Amino acid sequence: MNNTHSAPLTTQIMGILNVTPDSFYDGGCQNSIEIAVAKGVKLAADGADFIDVGGESSRPGAVAVSSEVEVERVIPVIQALKSKIAIPLSVDTMKPEVAAQAIEAGASLLNDVSGFRDPRMRALAADSGVQICVMHMQGTPDGMQQNPRYPLGVIDALLKWFDVAIESLLAAGVSAKQIIIDPGIGFGKTVADNFKILQNLSRLRAMGFPVLLGISRKSFMGKILELPATQLLPATLALNTVAIMQGIDYLRVHDVKEHREALRLLQEL
Repeated sequence: MNNTHSAPLTTQIMGILNVTPDSFYDGGCQNSIEIAVAKGVKLAADGADFIDVGGESSRPGAVAVSSEVEVERVIPVIQALKSKIAIPLSVDTMKPEVAAQAIEAGASLLNDVSGFRDPRMRALAADSGVQICVMHMQGTPDGMQQNPRYPLGVIDALLKWFDVAIESLLAAGVSAKQIIIDPGIGFGKTVADNFKILQNLSRLRAMGFPVLLGISRKSFMGKILELPATQLLPATLALNTVAIMQGIDYLRVHDVKEHREALRLLQEL
């Protein structure tokens, strides 16, 4: 890694707002619309550039919920936050029905952990013109961590997968300017795979699209340090600092204030 950086660091911070009972770190913490909205306002005050609202857990082993349940969880929160804060809102969903209502409610970014596999999601992205985050996931949340394998190596596999996914999006009418890519740390990846991705962020950025990284408090760090998610803020800051110094475009994090302070110091440096 090159420790010098000639251009200003312009990493943007996406604050995580899970409105779910079963997310791996903060499941159940925002268990009412009022609490969730208050949390979103705090994330904005702490320095978030985006807030990503999710109503369905995608942790390993998570069970899918219906569109109706997801809508009930996220749409009132997006509507309320739109009237209270000025920063853009994102919706974390794989479902076109949820995504369409979220855009109508004020979301300006679609974050799809299934990588826009559903052609209806691709059509919605093209019709709406909003930004989209295309994430790689091997398999589905309920089984993605059961022996993930990449015979060609995880980086080459990611590059080939993104080529195909982006080609499908462009063919559906999505503009290249809308696209952000996310390698999907922890989504069908081994601990070694996750570190290989962190070592090769420059190869992903060389594809010509902004890159989002989501490692916040994830278990691959806990497996090495033998710590629960509640104690993984220092580890998250350490690895996200490495990503910032590699020019990462977006960091998706639970702890906005701490990352804003770290980024400010790195920009000064």
